[in-house]
Amino acid sequence: MEKRGAMKRSASVFLDGWIKGQNRKPLVLRGVRQVGKTWIVRDLAQRHGRKLVELNMERRPELADHFRANNARLAVSDLAADLGIPISPETALLFIDEIQATPHLLAFLRWFREDMPEMPVVAAGSLLDFALRDHEFSMPVGRIAYCYLEPVSFYEFLEASGNEPLKSALAAAAQSLDLNPRLHQRALELFAEYCLVGGLPEVVSDWIAKRDDGRRLQLQRDLIATYRDDFNKYRSRIPVDVLRRVMDAVPRQLGGRFVYSHVDAEAKHRDIKQALELLRLARVCHRVEHTAANGLPLGAETNPRTFKAILLDVGLASVHLGLSRLDLKDLSTVVWANKGGLAEQFVGQHLRCLSQAYEDPRLFYWQRTEGRQGEIDYIIQQGSHVIPVEVKAGKAGAMKSLHAFMHGKQLRQALRLDINPPSVQNLDTQTTTGESVRYRLLSLPLYMVESIPTALSGLPAVSV
Repeated sequence: MEKRGAMKRSASVFLDGWIKGQNRKPLVLRGVRQVGKTWIVRDLAQRHGRKLVELNMERRPELADHFRANNARLAVSDLAADLGIPISPETALLFIDEIQATPHLLAFLRWFREDMPEMPVVAAGSLLDFALRDHEFSMPVGRIAYCYLEPVSFYEFLEASGNEPLKSALAAAAQSLDLNPRLHQRALELFAEYCLVGGLPEVVSDWIAKRDDGRRLQLQRDLIATYRDDFNKYRSRIPVDVLRRVMDAVPRQLGGRFVYSHVDAEAKHRDIKQALELLRLARVCHRVEHTAANGLPLGAETNPRTFKAILLDVGLASVHLGLSRLDLKDLSTVVWANKGGLAEQFVGQHLRCLSQAYEDPRLFYWQRTEGRQGEIDYIIQQGSHVIPVEVKAGKAGAMKSLHAFMHGKQLRQALRLDINPPSVQNLDTQTTTGESVRYRLLSLPLYMVESIPTALSGLPAVSV
């Protein structure tokens, strides 16, 4: 029987630093619905011994009346009187949840910064990005901080499921590039399991406790229904059926450029484009932007007409793709049944986890826009370097595009993610058109995406 660990989130480290900071600002926590925002704030208050004052503005919108005057101390005093509880700024944590229901409170946050800096204040909302985009008020720029919460990562899944020693072994292997074959096999087994369970906290917790495949699938279907129910909240912007078709199309188009006509040949591209943007704002899916990759920043040369898309979570993508039953005897076959799209989904959502908690993550890829075909699955930044990332669902695969990319951009370091153990090699080869190309290729198992910065920084200077 596996020993189960507590659910630990890497964002908690950032929140610990924030709540203990000398120059603390009110914090806005952003993330898709059901990603664990409420839990992580409750956990923060408990670990730091603060009394949590939790306001849910969807359930109690009338409480917003206390925040109309630009006076934080008066607001807290009136709130305490209304709720019938004492609120001490030195020992409390004020949590304003679902703040998008009363968006003017976002502007009020500045007064906590100016009038009551001794009390930590966190605001969160599932559709917060809509309020931030459409706000008709002055946002308190410079007076609030942000934290972005992503789904439970694979390494967090290992800790929660009682496999923290394996996580430690993988972290060590990222530095040594040497991993025991049995540990590699065990990590692949858990990786395949994670690809079907996913990283939404409710599903992860229930799976670890019950390991009931039927419950896992029902919870995932319920979450998909929850996201679809949200469509009604912005149906005036676009028809609900278009939003549903676009959400269903994202998993089907994993691994390739997103094509509007593949969603619905008869629907207007304008409607599909708008629906995809709404889903992005709701953080149900994410764009992978096309970059020219000629240098940093990667977002300086993007092509808005060419992009890929991933869903918020690999587990939900698996459900959309019909991988509905977990076969422990043949997990690898199930996981790779869609020819690698699921691998790109896993990698993409974990590359987002490499960003700092205060940064809104962005994903990039490269594709040749004219002439011969060529594509690099992801492009990342490591320090001052541009690093191409090839994603392979199996143990081997052609690297024609990577060779051509390395030659064309005159780069010396590349990364490949597949199901092989970690390794590094210096390549001296030719492109398909005969040009000589030399570069160093770091290969990591797909499950070690979170160790990419460690592995790259541990390599000596390129000598090829």
